[in-house]
Amino acid sequence: MDYIKIRFVDNPEGVESEFRRTVEEMLRAAQPRFSFSRQQWRPQIDIYETREEIVIIAEIAGVPREEIHLEIGPRTVKVSGTREGGPREGDARYRLAEIPCGRFERTLSLPVPVDTQTAAAVCRDGLLEIRLTKRPADRIQKINIQGS
Repeated sequence: MDYIKIRFVDNPEGVESEFRRTVEEMLRAAQPRFSFSRQQWRPQIDIYETREEIVIIAEIAGVPREEIHLEIGPRTVKVSGTREGGPREGDARYRLAEIPCGRFERTLSLPVPVDTQTAAAVCRDGLLEIRLTKRPADRIQKINIQGS
């Protein structure tokens, strides 16, 4: 049985620079394989909520399981990894290059706290499904005041 590595964290790293990504996208329009350094792409993600859990589905076709990394905190989830470029013969030139490759990373804020100990992830048919159990709502605790 194959497993996806899950690492639990409290504070995932920040998001990449919006300016850098915009410039890179403009330059890539002129040259499809252009990259400042290691190209990044953003997989499409759906998040839905039931009474008991938060479910995240990420479209990551072509990414091997061993290249998927998850970091799960009480209110955040970070999905990252790498997808290699498609097959290409030595002297071939791209005429159209729309399938992104290289490194990807998405950091998601969750609407409610989750129990990191019960997180589960499955990768099937190009979709990564992450299931997170909601933590019970914190209850108000009454405290007796001691007198002297």
